[in-house]
Amino acid sequence: MKVFVTGANGLLGSNVVRELIKEGHEVRIFVRQDANMLGLHGVRCDIINGDLLNEQDLITATAGCEAIIHAAAKTSQWPVELRFYEAVNIKGTGNVLTAVKKNNIKKFIFVSTANVFGYGTMGKPGNEQTEYAFHDLKSGYITSKYLAQKLVLDAHKKHGIPAVVVNPTFMIGPYDSKPSSGKIIQMGLNKKVQVFPAGGKNFIHVRDAAIGVCNAIKFGKPGECYLLANENLTYREFYNKLNVVADHHPIMVELPDVFIRSAGAIGSMVQKIINKPLSLNSVNAKLLVIGNYYSAKKAVEGLNLPQTPIEEAILEAIGWWKESGLHP
Repeated sequence: MKVFVTGANGLLGSNVVRELIKEGHEVRIFVRQDANMLGLHGVRCDIINGDLLNEQDLITATAGCEAIIHAAAKTSQWPVELRFYEAVNIKGTGNVLTAVKKNNIKKFIFVSTANVFGYGTMGKPGNEQTEYAFHDLKSGYITSKYLAQKLVLDAHKKHGIPAVVVNPTFMIGPYDSKPSSGKIIQMGLNKKVQVFPAGGKNFIHVRDAAIGVCNAIKFGKPGECYLLANENLTYREFYNKLNVVADHHPIMVELPDVFIRSAGAIGSMVQKIINKPLSLNSVNAKLLVIGNYYSAKKAVEGLNLPQTPIEEAILEAIGWWKESGLHP
């Protein structure tokens, strides 16, 4: 099958491309002219440079393809205003949908985020039926993905677009060239003192998520959403796993919620003054203090989603950085 992939140079995208090639698919990727291609080093595929906001670019680039995986998105938590995310995350998705219709694409896989669903507890994690819980967070990124997902599902209902939505949780693993989510590893690796919030989240090996995305082409039911999830861990539990993998024995300090929230509020004020993103602002501070837990049950049963131990994901992320000269 000829598969078209947007966002192919990102953490998930570069793993998806590798899995598609491993499965024998013909892969065509769509990236910006100035895209960082380190995560795809050594990968042979058809590369097309274009602009997600140019509808005709997408229509031309997807001609002759049978499936589209749309993973491209603006993912930062700063700026927080929705208007900074609307073009890429919503309009860009609309342009891809137009290409799906124009070229009669057989399967469209939209990569959303777990945070369009409400989170749960360790004992009762959130699932695909849990109501959206982030209306008050004022995260432009999460809101834009929620609206983009609605756009995709509405297109399925109204126009029969063969769309399947996948919702990854927090991905860890190789080919994280920015790094993106891998920053959580770098923040704790080889530190004499590790500091972390009291909350937690669901973690998944990025390769498992990539397999889930690819399996959605074969097994995903149009109009359905699938949480690509694995282990629910507190941040303390995650860093315990990191320390075992790295054979490291730091002093571990759990920061109280009030400290995280206050630091986040200060970070947001400073960001507005200097007009540059900081690692902590009011939006991600709120996310850090909750238990952002999800269930993988539907994807495990419906998409044959693997459940690789997170220790392996950590080890492979560190190994790839070293191999690529990106010392963690």
